[in-house]
Amino acid sequence: MSTIKINDVSELSAVAEQLIYFANGANFFIFEGEMAAGKTTFIKALCETLGVKDVVSSPTFSIVNEYESPNGAIYHFDFYRLKNLREAFDIGYEDYFYSNNYCLVEWPEKVEELLPEQYVKVAISIKNDTERVFEFSKIG
Repeated sequence: MSTIKINDVSELSAVAEQLIYFANGANFFIFEGEMAAGKTTFIKALCETLGVKDVVSSPTFSIVNEYESPNGAIYHFDFYRLKNLREAFDIGYEDYFYSNNYCLVEWPEKVEELLPEQYVKVAISIKNDTERVFEFSKIG
């Protein structure tokens, strides 16, 4: 496990680099944290670090956004509005989750039973208006 504390969003790129190093080749990430913890903001920094030139935004209504990177597709999921698991099946989650491309999952608790056996968990905690604590752990 790795814990990193930041005091400003300008530090997110460094946190993203540390996450990639920590992941050591793993490409499936779940992001946990309360509303407004900064999950999407951090994913934007992570995508930029991975070489994405597209605009990265929350797929709250589409459930999944796809971005191109030098390493292939990156799939960004936001399951916050998911009403039931059927919706995950309807979008063909398996094609994404088992594609060997990067998968970045917000609100993973909504699809917990569908997650692969191995992934990197990123927990983001709010300490105050600007301070956040990131905890990385490998599951499986």
